[in-house]
Amino acid sequence: MQSYPNHWEADVVLTDGGTAHLRPITPDDADLLRAFHERLSPETIYYRFFAPYPRLSDRDVRRFTTVDYDSRVALIATIADSMVAVVRYDKVAPDEAEVAFVVEDAHQGRGIASVLLEHIAAAALERGVRRFIADVLPENRRMINVFREAGYTAQQSFDEGVIRLTLDLQPTASAQEVMRAREQRAESRSIARLLFPTSVAVIGASRTAHTIGQTALRNLLAGDFQGPVYPVHPTATAVAGVRAYPSVLDVPGPVDLAVVAVRADMVLDVVDECAQKGVHGLVVVSSGFAETGPEGLARQERLVATARAAGMRVIGPNCLGIANTDPAVSLNATLAPYVPPRGPIGFFSQSGALGRAILQRVAERGMGLSTFVSAGNRADVSGNDLIQYWQEDPATKVVLQYLESLGNPRKFTRLARRLAQHKPVVAVRSGGSSQGVPSGHAVGALSLPDYAVTSLFEQAGVVRVDDITQMFDAAQLFAYQPLPAGPRVAIVGNSDSLGLLVKDACVRSGLKPHEPVALGPNATAADFDAALTAALADDDVHAVVVVFIPALTPISDDVAEVMRAKAATAAKPIVTTYLGYQGLPAELRRIGENGETAFGSIPSYPAPEDAVRALAHATRYALWRERPAGRHPELADIDGARARAIIDAALASAAEADERSAEQGTVWFTSEPVRREESAADQQTTHDLLACYGITAHPYIPVATAEEAVAAAEKLGYPVVVKANAPDLRLRAGGSGIRADLRSANDVRGAFTALDDRLGAEAQLVVQTMVVPGVPVVIRAGENPSFGSVVGFGLADATAELLDDRAFRLAPLTDSDAADLVHAVRAAPLLFGLPAGATTLAEQPDVEDLQRVLVRVSRLVDAFPEVAHVELDPVIVNAEGAHVLGAHVWLREPPDRRPDAGPRRLRGVVF
Repeated sequence: MQSYPNHWEADVVLTDGGTAHLRPITPDDADLLRAFHERLSPETIYYRFFAPYPRLSDRDVRRFTTVDYDSRVALIATIADSMVAVVRYDKVAPDEAEVAFVVEDAHQGRGIASVLLEHIAAAALERGVRRFIADVLPENRRMINVFREAGYTAQQSFDEGVIRLTLDLQPTASAQEVMRAREQRAESRSIARLLFPTSVAVIGASRTAHTIGQTALRNLLAGDFQGPVYPVHPTATAVAGVRAYPSVLDVPGPVDLAVVAVRADMVLDVVDECAQKGVHGLVVVSSGFAETGPEGLARQERLVATARAAGMRVIGPNCLGIANTDPAVSLNATLAPYVPPRGPIGFFSQSGALGRAILQRVAERGMGLSTFVSAGNRADVSGNDLIQYWQEDPATKVVLQYLESLGNPRKFTRLARRLAQHKPVVAVRSGGSSQGVPSGHAVGALSLPDYAVTSLFEQAGVVRVDDITQMFDAAQLFAYQPLPAGPRVAIVGNSDSLGLLVKDACVRSGLKPHEPVALGPNATAADFDAALTAALADDDVHAVVVVFIPALTPISDDVAEVMRAKAATAAKPIVTTYLGYQGLPAELRRIGENGETAFGSIPSYPAPEDAVRALAHATRYALWRERPAGRHPELADIDGARARAIIDAALASAAEADERSAEQGTVWFTSEPVRREESAADQQTTHDLLACYGITAHPYIPVATAEEAVAAAEKLGYPVVVKANAPDLRLRAGGSGIRADLRSANDVRGAFTALDDRLGAEAQLVVQTMVVPGVPVVIRAGENPSFGSVVGFGLADATAELLDDRAFRLAPLTDSDAADLVHAVRAAPLLFGLPAGATTLAEQPDVEDLQRVLVRVSRLVDAFPEVAHVELDPVIVNAEGAHVLGAHVWLREPPDRRPDAGPRRLRGVVF
């Protein structure tokens, strides 16, 4: 029997928040198919077969379950080991196939047909199918709508009582938009089912004090959960005064959510029982899974697979739990005894151990939460799922995330960028300051310093902070203040020294402070009122910082009342620093109208620097929201098919020629060979691949003697350069590794001899056509293990290398991203002034052409996961454009599928 690709299997979320498993059909599914067909209504059967078909013959079953996974493919959807839907295609031409699907009546309307169509279309494209044909009866409106709403380019005809739909499967922006919208609705709904249960069972509820089972139960009860709570204990008749049941199957009513607090080796049996009961979701607070090693990881994988197959989502294991402060549910399914009151902040914590401390800190700050999720090992539900939910949750105004890693970085940045357009996203990311190069990646693969991680978060609109304290500092401002319209800051206070501290902090943070308004140590509330009124009325002020030190006769409450009253109507943010107080003045801790204990509407900080840092975060975020998103330029000259052929041929050739490289899964091709005996074919492969994306790399010829250098110069045409083909030599001060503007054979001989005598055989000398001098830059792009495709940029000189003056952005770049990337390096002014010796603006470097090269490189690495790393070094930017003089390309065997590519699916187990 032929096998099918592993990535054709997937767990998916349905429109009602449940889950299903998709996989290709096999002959072993004969009994599942028979049972499935017998459950179909006569109407559904008629719509599928255009005739009554009450029973499948043995011949039918063999034909439907035996496919070749090429010209005939069928995918089935299963829930709890039952087939609930099937879709299939049969080729009628090399690039065309008939498609049909049927969904069990009880599961129609759950979005199964749409997701099956996405997956069968992806499989068809892999097998060379470019069009689907579907014959549908006119009265089968549901199926017609599935095809019409898929987003594919479609044509329709009518003949002999049947509607024929023809779908063009080539990916379109419309199809992608439809898929993403369905993904968002489904994943949001799956989280809503967890956060809004109508009943909760605590499995493992114990009568022993301080156990996790009893703690979870008591917190649910103390939190005033609005539905029934069912303790599950094998022998007890009651736990914490509530009637208990031997198993979840004995609970008399339905159970939406199960909190699982049993030993790790018992969890799988509990999950099986929850599946039989029809539980919607699990919160597994038990430990003993992936965090303990390979055996625990295997147990965790079985837990998730079993739960998803039964339609359940899983939070955890090894988590603190979840909470929802909505009065309609009042859910505290956590191990924390106290959850902050209702407020506008949604919080996701990857760490279960820190979750309790985080909740305590939120309460101490006087902030309120809408929802809280501690995901622990993130075996299933992750921060990405919560972003999907918070996108449309009206109760959540600010999103906080404590992250230790990104399971699907491409999806995270896509979702975070969309959410940040409407709601601030503040993240603490721990786990190391830089990302190393995984084993098996090409030497030189893209690794990122910590500042680059911050810039990538900022590109996606995410406010990255260093620690939890800074997270709450930013959250106070985002939750209860308007965003600043710009960087100009007014400073008002009753201390000259504090005002100067604030001014200096603003300058360091990139803000533009006005001169502080010093009211003097005896300033009254009326003085503060007048100063605040003037500052808020000034069109050249975008935010106000108020600093206050109490006089001998405290008047703090009066001043706080003035600020609170101003903030109630101001369209500009006000932040404060109250020194000399334990806690905050009463007026700044006033309870909000909806019951949240906010700082009234004014955040106050223990130090001026804290206030300014939070204001700087808000300013950068506000400017990001106002910045044009940019566009992905149309690049009509890209030849993706030829690039694919070049990559496939190169990988196949390398696998045959170099067994060692094939074993490592990585090979490299370079236009600058590291060995003189390498052939020019490597250079040609690199140049051809870059040319497919409109990037022209200047050829060069390796030479070993002076006469070879002359011959190379004659072939290329004068003027030429002779250079050492090694970056460390080229970057030496004074250009000691290159001789330029050589216009005769004697010039070339002399240059070669001088360099060869001084640098030796290891210099790897080459001859290359000379370009007009300009600003040398380096472009690097490739796959980063934490963020996906990334583009790096900097100047190609020793100073930039020494100072690590590099900037990074996520691929693919928009035109705005490319411009930001060029401007982000500290040496960028060198690209925008006149080069040495230039006298007119016509000689200014063509930065726009450089930006076009950046966009094209980003498209290449984004389109082909086989391209592990691209390095263009140097690229000379002059008035004539950006000239690529050196290029390296590393290739590797591609993964089965790229995260966040292809049809929507749940990610695999990540720890």
